[in-house]
Amino acid sequence: MRQANRRLRLLVAVFGVVFVAAFARVAWLQAVKAQTLDHLASTQQRQELEVPARRGTIFDRKGVQLAFAQRATTVFANPRQVADPREAAIAVGEALDLDPGKLYPMLTDRSRGFAYLARKADAEKAEELEARKIPGIGFRPEELRVYPQRTVASEIVGFAGTDNGGLSGLELQLDEELAGRTGSKTIVRDPFGRTIDVVESEQVRNGSDVFLTVDHTIQGYVERVLRRARARWGANFATAVVLDPRTGGILALAVEPGFDANAFPTVAEKNEERLRNRAVTDTYEPGSTFKVVTVGGVLESNIVTPETKFRLKYEIPVADRVIHDAEPRKTQTMTVSQILSRSSNVGVVTLAQQLQRDRLNQWIRRFGFGRKTGIDFPGESPGIVLKPEEWSGSTIGNVPIGQGIAVTPLQMAAAYGAIANDGVWLQPHLVDRIEGRGRIEPKSRRVISEETARQLTRMLRGVVEEGSGTTAQVPGYRVAGKTGTASKPEPTGGYSDTRYVASFVGFAPASRPRAVVLVTVDEPRGAIWGGVVAGPVFAEIAQFVLQYLEVPPDGRRTDGG
Repeated sequence: MRQANRRLRLLVAVFGVVFVAAFARVAWLQAVKAQTLDHLASTQQRQELEVPARRGTIFDRKGVQLAFAQRATTVFANPRQVADPREAAIAVGEALDLDPGKLYPMLTDRSRGFAYLARKADAEKAEELEARKIPGIGFRPEELRVYPQRTVASEIVGFAGTDNGGLSGLELQLDEELAGRTGSKTIVRDPFGRTIDVVESEQVRNGSDVFLTVDHTIQGYVERVLRRARARWGANFATAVVLDPRTGGILALAVEPGFDANAFPTVAEKNEERLRNRAVTDTYEPGSTFKVVTVGGVLESNIVTPETKFRLKYEIPVADRVIHDAEPRKTQTMTVSQILSRSSNVGVVTLAQQLQRDRLNQWIRRFGFGRKTGIDFPGESPGIVLKPEEWSGSTIGNVPIGQGIAVTPLQMAAAYGAIANDGVWLQPHLVDRIEGRGRIEPKSRRVISEETARQLTRMLRGVVEEGSGTTAQVPGYRVAGKTGTASKPEPTGGYSDTRYVASFVGFAPASRPRAVVLVTVDEPRGAIWGGVVAGPVFAEIAQFVLQYLEVPPDGRRTDGG
């Protein structure tokens, strides 16, 4: 009996100790760990999720989609809540066309509470998978950025990244307008990870649609022409700008080689240079296309008239340099008009000496060089223009003929646009309007008088009709333009005798301009002259644009018709 009592007391004591320990544990959990455990339980059953805003669509001038958001679903998992990793891997793999063998290790790794199984999967396939209510598998609505025109206008539109943030081009420039504002919602789950309730916390605001001045038909045609020209001349790259001089709106802004925006990660990894829009970001020495600045300056300053004559030798000394014309000739008398139409280096330098350093520099900047145009596009270069105090004695002989100065193709197109627009420079722009806002009005300023603009136009017509730019003629239209052939500077100093930039810039119809077209071809092989390499490309683009826009002819046919 005594033995039984001893055992009973021992049992009671053990139970007492266990009870005290349990009570102490409960008290500790409630008093010390309550907040932590409550948060843990809440995070296991309640989850805050972002609700992405619809990213705005980018349209061309006629309403054709250049970039839009397609519904997609991201599938993820909480491995700690997945009951059967093997079955889950097979189910997800079959539904989303994924390899179950790659999914299985992620689903069995219980050291993590989150793992992506598929980013931006097909929304319909994801819906079918979600209907199976597999514990631990979650779904989040997202968007997949799609560029339906593929390579067309990719250098303008740019691309958005995996998280739909703009990374280049207009996707980057207008990221705030396109992105909108994300919302949020709270998902309540049962212990098995299944959703039992959804509570919206913050309303989503979708991004705004953007409408461009770019025409995808013109853009696509220009890209094809540049592609052929680059192949024909074995060039590094080729660029083109098509600008409406009446509005400053850009109809095309092309670079070849280009890229497919839908494959941006691969392109970026292989060749990041392809992502740049060289017409805006890169500079080049323009050569003879720059001569209109000096000629325009002396005309507007009333120093000369188009008929003023100069007796010009083949070469002219300037400080420690000797400037000569491209082709050997005897001493000749030329009018100002002939100096431009024949692209005489000696003649242009002679005119520049009439202006002298400070006034010439003022005209350079008045035409828009040495500063950004302000185009609505990221990464624009201001070009390189020396300050007057930085000029050497020979600079007056280099800059007027387009050497020792660097410009962007866009700056040059805008300068010729001012001549085409009766002397008024208009800020070039790509965006016509943004949803919910009025049409964008570009900045403008007068560069030269209407009379000087008309005089320059007649001179530039002479370049095309009887000068170095005859290859740029367009049947049925009068064309005003200028060739450019510029030797590229060497990194060690001086200029290359093998590497050139061939260019042509002009506008048509000369009587009532509707399109400014600029073409540059970098390091052509087999020929270097702007009239030979770039002139025919200009003509092909200009003819298509004028006919596409249904612009009436203003001149005789040049093909015998």
